[in-house]
Amino acid sequence: MVENMGSLRRTNMCGNLRSENIGEEVTLMGWVQRERNLGSIIFIDLRDTTGISQVVIDDTVASDIFEKASKIRSEFVIAVRGKIRERQSKNEEIPTGDVEVLVEELKILNVSETPPIYVKDDDNVSDNMRLKYRYLDLRKPSMQNKLKLRAKTGRVIREFLDNNSFVEIETPMLTKPTPEGARDYLVPSRVNPGKFYALPQSPQQMKQLLMVSGMDRYYQITKCFRDEDLRSNRQPEFTQVDIEMSFVDVEDILNINEKLIAHIFKEMKGVDISLPIRRMTYKEAMDKYGVDKPDLRFGYEIVDLTEVLNKSDFKVFSENIGNGGVVKAIKIDGAVENFSSKGIKKLESFVKDYGAKGLVTIKMVDGEFTSGISKFLTEEEIAGIVKTMEAKDGDIIFLVSDKYSVVCNSLGNLRNKIARDLEIIDLDELNLLWITEFPLFEFDEDENRYVAVHHPFTSPMDEDIEFLESDPARVRAKAYDIVMNGDELGGGSIRINNSQLQNQMFKLLGFNEEQTMEQFGHLIEAFKYGTPPHGGIAYGFDRLTMLLCGTENIRDVIAFPKTQAATDLMMEAPTMVSKEQLKELSIDVDLD
Repeated sequence: MVENMGSLRRTNMCGNLRSENIGEEVTLMGWVQRERNLGSIIFIDLRDTTGISQVVIDDTVASDIFEKASKIRSEFVIAVRGKIRERQSKNEEIPTGDVEVLVEELKILNVSETPPIYVKDDDNVSDNMRLKYRYLDLRKPSMQNKLKLRAKTGRVIREFLDNNSFVEIETPMLTKPTPEGARDYLVPSRVNPGKFYALPQSPQQMKQLLMVSGMDRYYQITKCFRDEDLRSNRQPEFTQVDIEMSFVDVEDILNINEKLIAHIFKEMKGVDISLPIRRMTYKEAMDKYGVDKPDLRFGYEIVDLTEVLNKSDFKVFSENIGNGGVVKAIKIDGAVENFSSKGIKKLESFVKDYGAKGLVTIKMVDGEFTSGISKFLTEEEIAGIVKTMEAKDGDIIFLVSDKYSVVCNSLGNLRNKIARDLEIIDLDELNLLWITEFPLFEFDEDENRYVAVHHPFTSPMDEDIEFLESDPARVRAKAYDIVMNGDELGGGSIRINNSQLQNQMFKLLGFNEEQTMEQFGHLIEAFKYGTPPHGGIAYGFDRLTMLLCGTENIRDVIAFPKTQAATDLMMEAPTMVSKEQLKELSIDVDLD
């Protein structure tokens, strides 16, 4: 049954035929989306990457062609030659719906068994089945369109950067293991027994070394690897748009990058981004929104009630405040009827996932302040809450009291959840902002030491350098993130280019001189020979593409993604290897 193409050569793509092509002879090749045999006439929807065309085989053609057509089933690969004619029963749902091809020659190029998943966009198949049969999943028009959009986004980014004097430079995939926040993927060296390369978590040190080399403006769209616990929208291997510039400070980086962002959204979505993009400090973001990537498409700002309740008889408040904690709240306007007792219980459980020990609820009903803690509050405190929250009839207020970080984390995520649950977010709105002045350090209670919020090469703000030794928690970084609708698109920093300051950073982070030289000696050595002020940014290319596509699943924009368990169901990877291979690598595997 299977034939070669013979003399047939494709002349047109299935999705490109229009009324103006009527009368032309064409050769189409593709997959059978659907076939309908009506006895004396057979209709076939033929699909390729551009779309679908209807082809018709009737009983006026040679009997062997008609017999061959009667054996065709879904996902067969065929070639047809024939003339385009006007379609009697037009289909307004597809661009080719005004025409059809009357077949004069037909070849079956390959056959298909019944696919384990339907090749259509609304198949409702499980994610695991989609990943196992990814090559079938990728036949779907929606999936192909996402990958095309991804490719175009890459071209648009390259176009802008090339036109602004950036040089695209590839950096190595096999590099040195260094501590950069997550576990490295290690690659054993056969020719250097017992030694390992690491796959890069990012090209961080390489791009800094390119600035030392005098390249001035660098970029690449590159693969990065992190062996970390995966969430729904994380992958062990991901793509990063990596950018670095010399002789710059924070505003220089922000200015050129917001022009890049405006270019991307204009070219990809036809949207004009108003520049400059709003700036917000990390402290303001945490105080008002509880997270460092706030979604500003809705209100529900977090309000501090610590001063109002600092003398409260309610022990949860007074003890937390006495221990340096805070009391904060969000108000949901006019939504008291949307929250049942059962619903509030679910919200209490939700905030506990973020470290909160409980959730206090206040309702404003018929002008009355009602809460389970009303009896512990004075009239002055109740009036203070109402005034500070600007509460009115029909409002509901949620309070959390704990240490600052827990309150921010729990209320910030509660704010987002309630907005989604109430469906008040305008999904068509595009809200961008820069978050700046991140802390340089954060205290790791498990290790009882300060660790870098970003990485050890991030420069402190000039006016805060004097506090590095005396008060590390006070030091702000020359670091910045770009946020869109509550998602971080990218982040970066100005780097340290002073050897003395870099050594001081390593010391504060707990590295002794031997450890510093062992892990970062190449960078310290390079800094001796004239290092320009430099900085950069990295965008999550997969996430950016996901947002441009309007999907919520990052796997939709990656051709062959992994599961949340970091496995490839299609290739059945990772897998065991032979003892011979392990022996070549001087590796002995002990799983006991």
